[in-house]
Amino acid sequence: MSASPSIVDTPEEAAAQERPPLLVRQPLEAVLDAAGIGSGPIEADPIGDGHSNITYLIRRGDAEVVLRRPPRPPLPPSAHDVIREARLLRALESQPVRTPRVLLIHEDETTIGGPFYVMERVAGDVISTTLPERFVPESTHAPLIEELVDALVELHAVDWRGAGLEWFGKGDDRYLERQLRRFGGLWELNATRAVPEVEETAAWLAERRPVQRESTLVHGDYRLGNVMFGPGSTAGGRDIRLTAIFDWELSTIGDPLADVGYLTATYNEGGGASGPMAELTPVTAGPGFPSRAQILERYAAGSGRELAEVGWYQALAIWKSAVFLEGSYKRHRAGSTDDPFFAALEQGVPLLARHALELAQGSAA
Repeated sequence: MSASPSIVDTPEEAAAQERPPLLVRQPLEAVLDAAGIGSGPIEADPIGDGHSNITYLIRRGDAEVVLRRPPRPPLPPSAHDVIREARLLRALESQPVRTPRVLLIHEDETTIGGPFYVMERVAGDVISTTLPERFVPESTHAPLIEELVDALVELHAVDWRGAGLEWFGKGDDRYLERQLRRFGGLWELNATRAVPEVEETAAWLAERRPVQRESTLVHGDYRLGNVMFGPGSTAGGRDIRLTAIFDWELSTIGDPLADVGYLTATYNEGGGASGPMAELTPVTAGPGFPSRAQILERYAAGSGRELAEVGWYQALAIWKSAVFLEGSYKRHRAGSTDDPFFAALEQGVPLLARHALELAQGSAA
């Protein structure tokens, strides 16, 4: 398939492309005009890794905002629901959760080729493969992760019923059962090849499923690369502040320990045992960063929750990642994306599946 621009000016240009664009400037300008967001031509640049929902920094006159939309189709059922995500963020504006403010929700898919929402731009640093200069001193490393853990404790303490989020999830004690059923079904839908470790881990998880003790707001993809730290100096590392949590696509009402399992299973502690997902944030393998055990200790102290079964939740997290990313690999094979990250999933998904099984077997030991 020949390359097609991701951003075009008019609907006519979009219709003439072999592959649909991700942004169409003229109709988007009309939507922003109606909402009073900036004026004049749009400048747009992709931000973030762009491997799931797509995020653009939009500059227009003196306005700078962020637009989020789903990737190109075909998409798995119920996946990449940016409108649901936007409505959650609006509901959380009244709660003590660190989220950006939503400015506009647009459900008409014909405007730019998919539904989208626009949120305020939050200033600061997102940390993934490298450390911003102000976070190079080792004295800043522990405070970064302490903020990450404390913000998760806050998230899990949200009064989701008081925020009007009954529609967002069932809120019963069957979340883990539904997760196994849903992702098992997704594997049947997404699978492009046989990966025995996926089925083996699924069977292990079903046999040892813990009892869910409570229901809270759950992020679903909580890690260092999905949060932002506010601007400012870091004298002594004591003024570090996590200002925003992003990428709520997988959030729901469920078992809070699912987030704890995901955070620690994907945390790079250094060494081969960290697994393939830890490659997303290699910086935490450096000196001064807390260990997984220290993360669990801080979360337990802040939340009052018992973490004895966290190994099960860690295996669940990596298994779900393998299933979810197989869907991305399927889209790559269908030609709907030329992102090299998705091409690498030919080997990446089996690696994740093997790591999930290793975590399961290690937890059972």
